[in-house]
Amino acid sequence: MSTLKITKKHNKHLNNPFPSKPKTLPFKQGTLILNSQTTLSPHQIFPIGKDFQLVWRSANGGYASISHKSQPTRSIWSTIPGQAFISTAMAETEVEESRGSFIIKDRNVQLVCDHQTIEHIQVLKIQSDINLQEKDQDFASGYVEFDPEMQLRRFEFPILLITGRVFGMRKNKKVANGEKWESVEKDVYSYARYRLLFDQKNSNQIGFQVKLGKLNLGSSPKVSPRNYRGFVRKSSRPRRIRVRLWGSFLRRRQLVTDSCNEEENVAMKDGGYGCFNRICFTYSSEKNERFFGFGEQFSRGDWSTTYAPSPFYMTSKMKSLYLEGYDYSVFDLTQDDRVQIQIRGDCVEGRILYGSSPSELIEQFTESIGRPPELPDWIISGAIVGMQGGTNAVRRVWEELVAHDIPISAFWLQRNLFEEAKKLDILVRDKNGEAYMVPNTAFDVGMLDLTHPHAATWFKQILQEMVDDGVRGWMADFGEGLPVDACIYSGEDPISAHNRYPELWAQINREFMEEWKSTLVGKEKEDPSESLVFFMRAGFRNSPKWAMLFWEGDQMVSWQANDGIKSAVVGLLSSGLCGYAFNHSDIGGYCAVNLPFIKYRRDEELLLRWMELNAFTTIFRTHEGNKPSVNSQFYSNQRTLSHFARFAKVYKAWKFYRVQLVKEASQKGLPVCRHLFLHYPNDDHVHNLTYEQFLVGEEILVVPTLDKHRKNVKAYFPVGENCGWKHIWTGNIYNIQGSEASIEAPIGYPAIFVKNGSVVGETFLGNLREYKIL
Repeated sequence: MSTLKITKKHNKHLNNPFPSKPKTLPFKQGTLILNSQTTLSPHQIFPIGKDFQLVWRSANGGYASISHKSQPTRSIWSTIPGQAFISTAMAETEVEESRGSFIIKDRNVQLVCDHQTIEHIQVLKIQSDINLQEKDQDFASGYVEFDPEMQLRRFEFPILLITGRVFGMRKNKKVANGEKWESVEKDVYSYARYRLLFDQKNSNQIGFQVKLGKLNLGSSPKVSPRNYRGFVRKSSRPRRIRVRLWGSFLRRRQLVTDSCNEEENVAMKDGGYGCFNRICFTYSSEKNERFFGFGEQFSRGDWSTTYAPSPFYMTSKMKSLYLEGYDYSVFDLTQDDRVQIQIRGDCVEGRILYGSSPSELIEQFTESIGRPPELPDWIISGAIVGMQGGTNAVRRVWEELVAHDIPISAFWLQRNLFEEAKKLDILVRDKNGEAYMVPNTAFDVGMLDLTHPHAATWFKQILQEMVDDGVRGWMADFGEGLPVDACIYSGEDPISAHNRYPELWAQINREFMEEWKSTLVGKEKEDPSESLVFFMRAGFRNSPKWAMLFWEGDQMVSWQANDGIKSAVVGLLSSGLCGYAFNHSDIGGYCAVNLPFIKYRRDEELLLRWMELNAFTTIFRTHEGNKPSVNSQFYSNQRTLSHFARFAKVYKAWKFYRVQLVKEASQKGLPVCRHLFLHYPNDDHVHNLTYEQFLVGEEILVVPTLDKHRKNVKAYFPVGENCGWKHIWTGNIYNIQGSEASIEAPIGYPAIFVKNGSVVGETFLGNLREYKIL
């Protein structure tokens, strides 16, 4: 046991005010050595299933490399010669929280075991081989679950098992390549045995599992006793856990921070004397390798602003990996030649993917985690209008929309169910057994305890009442802010439950949708207008399996890169690479600040440019924002209303293509809006793009105007496209690959291109003419 220090600052007006820089756990990697009894040849090949292989080479201290048998010289994962690829430690955990955002840090790191031995590399050919391995008492907690029938389904033999020790040396004692365990053992102060298992999951994926055995102490290590006290509240110095969450397009460090004024120390289960609670998995990368993915990342500012991380990435070298499970993890990409994954726990499980293109890797990843269903036709047919202020206000705006012939899919409204849920005692509790009130933006919220057996039943009944009243879609808001000191019905670790919670939230909403659909009969069942849809902002790795649609949460009403209109593009594209095929942002952003010393208000130009941007996303939806009275709205004046009408029609003009892309997403997991890397992975210039431009499918190139008072933009035409790109407003064709051009883009005429001569492009242009846009 060890303490969990929670530091909170819930400013009344600002979210994540003035973040400070956190301290992070140093990058850990020591030396790889062999045991004297190890019988590895200088070059040896081991099969993994029928399609993969691991090659061991003893040169330069020894290293392992995995490849697909169809391309044996192309490595998809490899260790660094002469260096440990598994390491471990004990650490204390500190969490800083601000209005639903979290920073997790490591502190008081002890018993660092950053050196590694290899004892055996074994090919296990049958089930009994695995069962024999499990009899080792050093792994009392078990390595994998051994239900025979489940195990035979799980593994495709042969599987590969690597065993050895991870160990730490006494101060000033070093380990040299070529040494043996027997020669350094006298200077070891702590060690644990490990097992690393590789098994084929399918023809394109390898699973890996790392498990640590019990802690063994060597010669008089100094261990702080406060790590191992009982489960009690106390005021001792905290456990800090360091943080680096999932990064974005570029290889660089991004950290979450917060200032603080309220502290708690709570003892939490976080390993204890006898087991380690941090494990690191390190492997090679290349200096010029670019990383894409990690869920919905915004790349600027403090990275606690993500609502939907995913422990998945792909690289410009067509390497890809993701973690399974829900333990807190850190992907450290700060070293040029390696990646280090740090996991809060004593085991790690994940998969390594094989593919020749980004599209293939996304298809394989989403084949495992799940893909969204096709969206109902009605929600992608026109604008979705967010309103408040009562029935009369909604009717007044509706009349104006009709007068401007604006295609409308739906209105969406809000309601409060807190008191009812509190009375039923199905909310997440705090340490005192009361409903845990979580500060979020301008108000406090209670969170449903989704592990409570009555929560899903109650919430589905609420949804049933809404649907009975004619509602056909809803926003399943929040879900990302489960407090890490919460008490939930299942009794599970809230830090791990924090990552699982948004998936449960999506699953309950989706289950209701499917249950309701199963009750329809006859023509009602076939009527597309009767289809339900929900959208949400919170997510984790498997959320695309359950959620139908995402939005990017609460951007600032600003032009900023860290949390404004530019970040909306970055989040849209990074999430799309991770299975979040349908995503969008609030037109105009959401968060306004109207204080004497700081003001962020949605100005008219920002609103107009955001309309132009979102006319090329999956959903075209407005939001009045948290402070409607200080924000420019689509109904504010004749100019804003006319502009809204114009781009609602632009959105409608490519509906035929949107329908195709929605179907493709449900079948392959490919996003509607795409980073150019998806189709032009060999173009180095594309690797450096963030928010500057993106693709809709393969046929439409969007270069949005994202700076105030800007009347022109720079467009890049990628290498690898045989046909030219036609500018939709002038008809000019740009057919020089790898070239840039300055494009005039006054308000109302954003820089949009279609592939010259393509059916999609010509149909889109024809529809624009029909709607009198061209």
